Amino acid sequence: MLLAKTPLRISLFGGGTDFPDWYKDRKGLVISTTIDKYCYVLLRTLPPYFHFKYRLRYYQMELSKNINQIKHPVIRNILKKYYKQKIGIELNHFADIPGLSGLGSSSSFTVTMINLIHKFNGKTLTKYEIAKLAIEFEQKILKESVGSQDQVATTYGGFNCIDFYREKFEVKKVNFSPEKLKKFENNCLLVYTGLSRFAKVLEKKKIKSINKNSNYYKDIFDIANYAKKKLLSNPDKFVSEIPELLNETWELKKMLNRNVSNAHIENLYEHGLKNGAQGGKLLGSGAGGFFLFVCSNSENKKKLAKSLKKSILVNFKTEEKGTRIIFKNKDYYDVIDNINKI
Repeated sequence: MLLAKTPLRISLFGGGTDFPDWYKDRKGLVISTTIDKYCYVLLRTLPPYFHFKYRLRYYQMELSKNINQIKHPVIRNILKKYYKQKIGIELNHFADIPGLSGLGSSSSFTVTMINLIHKFNGKTLTKYEIAKLAIEFEQKILKESVGSQDQVATTYGGFNCIDFYREKFEVKKVNFSPEKLKKFENNCLLVYTGLSRFAKVLEKKKIKSINKNSNYYKDIFDIANYAKKKLLSNPDKFVSEIPELLNETWELKKMLNRNVSNAHIENLYEHGLKNGAQGGKLLGSGAGGFFLFVCSNSENKKKLAKSLKKSILVNFKTEEKGTRIIFKNKDYYDVIDNINKI
């Protein structure tokens, strides 16, 4: 039995410049942090007493005799490509926050599965290898219209500047003092918009219009690049500038596609600024999910939270570890070896 966990993420600056269509010829840059909200997947071997070989539990339940019968596209394709054992398995997925939230849950699940299946096969991958495989899997095997930031962020964990260029990426950790990082966490609030959205539709439209909107993407990159220089040179001093840069990024993000925002989201944003928030932006591709607000102090955050008491509010702390195996049955390698010899 193996249990893996992978954090969700909050993307602050540079979202959109992580599309391969952008950074294949230009530089991309995203600044993000992972948070203490996780995706979990438990994998265990199945005894040979059942009429099925794969038992899957996510928001649905599947019983399958072979991999090709599996309906879940991520599970089916990861098992087809990477699963090397003969024995049947059970997979159970559960998460602290449901999908379609703008917190990178889809890539978090992909990263968890890639890490888990390779470990089950007896191979430990590096962080770089996991993130690289997750990017290739989502973009080339599933052929999804997605960027590359979530796979890297959720694999590595931490508050990072992630540079993209051609087929490569580089992760630079931002080193806050514990006091300043705690202040940042205490001044942030996630507010659920009450709207779910399918990121793939919006992202596909954004990718198609990259050349037409290149000036907006360049401005988004410039903000991220400014933030990167400040964060890497003096992160503690820069914290006070984050809210205003979030506001600028949010205005630019809305220029990429008119469906990114709507009246409900705009009303929420304006309400936040009038009730204690200094800045904020919608997370993920747009049109729903969570809105991140940043306040100047904890008192203003309390004021904001009180004004939104009918909404779903989420506090969070940043986390540093990224994807990892958190439980391993010590005998499971022996079980696999014995079964594969039969």
